Amino acid sequence: MSIKGIVKTVLITVFTIIALFVISIIINRAPEKAEKQNKYGLLTLLPPLVAIVLAFITKATVLSLFIGVFIGEFMVSVKNINILSSFVNAFLAMGNKIISQMADQWNAGIILQCLLIGGIIQLVAKMGGAKALANALAKRANTPRKAEIITEILGLLVFFDDYANSLIVGPVMRPVMDKLKVSREKLAFLVDATAAPVAGIAIISTWIGLEISLINEGFKSIGKDVSGFGIFLQTIPYRFYNILILIFVAISALTLYEFGPMKKAEQKARKREDTEEVKAVTSKSFDEVKPKEGVKLSVWNAIIPIGTLILSALVAFYWSGYTTIMDDEEKKDLATIIKNSPISPKSIFEALSASDASVALFQAALLASIVGIIMACAQKIMSMDEAIGEWINGMKTIVITGVILLLAWSLGSVIKELGTADYLVGILKDTIPKFILPTLIFILSAIISFATGTSYGTMSILMPLTIPLAWAVNPDMSFTIVCISGVLTGAIFGDHCSPISDTTILSSMGTSCNHIDHVRTQIYYSLYVAAITILFGYLPSGFGIPWYISIPVAIVVMYIGLRLLGEKVEFNEDPIIGEDPIVSEELENNKDIVGNTTNNGDISIPITKTED
Repeated sequence: MSIKGIVKTVLITVFTIIALFVISIIINRAPEKAEKQNKYGLLTLLPPLVAIVLAFITKATVLSLFIGVFIGEFMVSVKNINILSSFVNAFLAMGNKIISQMADQWNAGIILQCLLIGGIIQLVAKMGGAKALANALAKRANTPRKAEIITEILGLLVFFDDYANSLIVGPVMRPVMDKLKVSREKLAFLVDATAAPVAGIAIISTWIGLEISLINEGFKSIGKDVSGFGIFLQTIPYRFYNILILIFVAISALTLYEFGPMKKAEQKARKREDTEEVKAVTSKSFDEVKPKEGVKLSVWNAIIPIGTLILSALVAFYWSGYTTIMDDEEKKDLATIIKNSPISPKSIFEALSASDASVALFQAALLASIVGIIMACAQKIMSMDEAIGEWINGMKTIVITGVILLLAWSLGSVIKELGTADYLVGILKDTIPKFILPTLIFILSAIISFATGTSYGTMSILMPLTIPLAWAVNPDMSFTIVCISGVLTGAIFGDHCSPISDTTILSSMGTSCNHIDHVRTQIYYSLYVAAITILFGYLPSGFGIPWYISIPVAIVVMYIGLRLLGEKVEFNEDPIIGEDPIVSEELENNKDIVGNTTNNGDISIPITKTED
């Protein structure tokens, strides 16, 4: 280590020791029987604040959450000025805290269902089902307009995971877009805009476990026992950015209007003489999950396992909620309605709202996993050992999600123990105008997510603070739901346009687009939709205007703004792709989806799922 490095390490160590001493002194000066928020005072904000600041600086969500939890446990463990004793006790307490979160039945179910869905994604990819399904739709694209719409449809179909979206849709549609002279930047935007925004609002995805869990924990902190899944369903209409960015993609594709750097990229692409020119913009490649060599591609290898997951999840959701309502003596009236009309819209919604999502999704994912393994063996694509091995490999890509979940639950628990939410509520409930809170939450969530490149971490940090604050400012469930949606969709907006986000990077790689070019062209569109989200979504919602008025108005304004700001990028009206045997052959034989080297000649390296 250099002298400079040694000095830096020593300074950090000294600063940390001094900080721990100061914390110990402040806590010990508080009256013995003081309430939590009075005992810790401003220090109650320290654990989440440290997690946020470190996430800004290090871009490492796991490290930031870990240190945030440890500092919280240190504060709880302080009994005197002996920081060494407090340090050891805090470390031991943190271990117990994490284990207790893992031991919780709900938490264990959430982690297990995330792992199983990761296994299913891997099986579907190795059997060639995902690629076959994407190719079947891609063949129908014979104009830029059709190709862009089909790309969005593919993104909507791969709703269960944002990483799977980037790794499946981008590589499959790239040769089609190149032939049609659509820019790599536009393709990267289409893929990125239908990744996290779709997975974040899908009722069956690798995201839902975290979202429901954070909602549940947030309401428990204010003494409310609610259905996390039911609240999640109610937030969907208020997830303005998710909804509007998907509609913007469709409007842009149908009108072919573009503005900003994207317009220049599209105009340049239309003037291209041949596809050789696109090689110059190819970014670093990666080895994604490819179909097993020699396998015959079949769409049924995707439709059956994923269909099983979706249908069995819906049945499991309904049955879980149905039995819960029937067994609840306080819900006799609702039970009567469901008995008389079991498949009415009201009955279905109430059953889904009362369901135990962790159990239902685990049951569905387990059944889909069994179906996928049996299909792989029955078609002799893989042996039983190989199929189970690939299933386990898929789970490995989701392990980081489990780590983030455990640390997020632990941080929420220690925040509750310190009375952080109570302190924050006491300060802010009489100073923040009610109507502005949803907007402020959306903006704060977006800033943190953009700076850290992770929506999971942002949700984990802000949700335990948002629910108590929103309830204190306005103890109305509909208002709290709007604020919750502000956290969830703000995190996705920031993650969507962040240059250090995993999904942004994978979208660049999957489409072989220069990463900086992707960020530079996409951010104009993201900010445009975010501005409309605030002005015509969260501000009106703060005044109590319902979503079914806000969203149509926002769509109209978004369309008019695109026509005023943008310019149509023309193309040859004659179909370029149809029964073109060259293109069809390229799509069928595109097994080496991305290639083996970068444009600099570097060997590509595998990418595994890290953080969202």
